[in-house]
Amino acid sequence: MIAPVKTGKALRDRYVISRVIGRGGMGSIYLAADNRLDGRVCAIKEVYQGGDLPEELQAQGRDQFYREASVLARLDHPNLPKVSDYFSEDDRDYLVMDFVPGDDLKSLMDNARRKNQFLPISEVLGWAGQIADALGYLHSQDPPVIHRDIKPSNLKLTPNGLIKLVDFGLVKQMAPDEITVTVIQGRGTATYTPLEQYGGDTGHTDRRSDIYSFGATLYHLLTNLPPAEAKQRFLQADALEPLRRINPQISPSVETAILWAMELHPDGRPPSIDAFREALIKGTFFSSAAAAGQALGLLDRTEQALAGAGALLLLIALLASVS
Repeated sequence: MIAPVKTGKALRDRYVISRVIGRGGMGSIYLAADNRLDGRVCAIKEVYQGGDLPEELQAQGRDQFYREASVLARLDHPNLPKVSDYFSEDDRDYLVMDFVPGDDLKSLMDNARRKNQFLPISEVLGWAGQIADALGYLHSQDPPVIHRDIKPSNLKLTPNGLIKLVDFGLVKQMAPDEITVTVIQGRGTATYTPLEQYGGDTGHTDRRSDIYSFGATLYHLLTNLPPAEAKQRFLQADALEPLRRINPQISPSVETAILWAMELHPDGRPPSIDAFREALIKGTFFSSAAAAGQALGLLDRTEQALAGAGALLLLIALLASVS
């Protein structure tokens, strides 16, 4: 792990580092003061390109960073932090965005669990509506923007009740027939990651990958327990415990919607964020009759065998992830 930037250093002669507020394998996240705008504080995400990587890969990683940063800078939605600047210094890239005050949803869930309580279902569903708004906005871009790291700790509740989807470290811009390239960004957090995202250069990710992570996040928030990882479920059909067995207050329709979102094969999931929102909030399923039937019968059957080329792709991804 690389050493963080020292407190008091001014990046780009503008952003004065106050302290480290997060650490990751690719660098730190800093709280900084903007010396050009009096009183403004911002969050700066650092991406280290890796001094031990071949120069060609470092160049590819930097090009990818600038492509993705330019996309993020154009986004404007109340449930997303605004990206205001991006630049490089030495072998590190930096993304400057609004600092989001408040607690992340994992902290709120952990507090409830320590009291032997669950988060109120109505509150979680209210947050889910805001998260769906943010993802719907990202997925509606041309080309669509896929977040790829949705989880409770990347969702912050501001003091005025607004949910913000933060940490764009894995965000990806889709292109027709594109294969996911995971050089610098990583692959997400295993608990919330769909099977297809384990594939690195061989795994196709799309909007439905975010839907899986969204469903896994809601599973965790409503049960206080992380769901079984997708690769474990692939090998052990009954690894995912039904939500209502853990928290009986959850309605059957909410349970069904979340399990629908967490289907192992992308074709078994809701086709869009709007379809998932309708199933979650209203219990309305917009999938084909077969897909809806699969979700409704999920508690009474084992996971369906993955078939054809899709199964082969997912198996390759699984084997690659454990090799």
